[in-house]
Amino acid sequence: MMVNPHRGEVEISVNGKPYVARLSLGALATLEAKLGASSLTELIERFEEKSIRSLDVLALIEAGLSSGNWDGTAADLLHADVNGGPLGAARAAAQLLVRAFGDDA
Repeated sequence: MMVNPHRGEVEISVNGKPYVARLSLGALATLEAKLGASSLTELIERFEEKSIRSLDVLALIEAGLSSGNWDGTAADLLHADVNGGPLGAARAAAQLLVRAFGDDA
């Protein structure tokens, strides 16, 4: 599977199966509402200040996967192995944000 970092894509594995994930505009709007963030900047600041919650990571992963080639639900992720565990999932979530908003893909 090939991901295109210039499109903001990130490879995320769920239970060992790789998927393409990215944060589309619709996914970002849904994410902002779901997490009760006053802005996307607030969410990004949570990562930068290392005050990210597991709920934030899970919601970011779900948003990215839903904009990619995954057809699961948030419930499917609750007990799934995402990128090898919590640290891998947090790294993937951060990478989604960097690719969506960063200068360098």
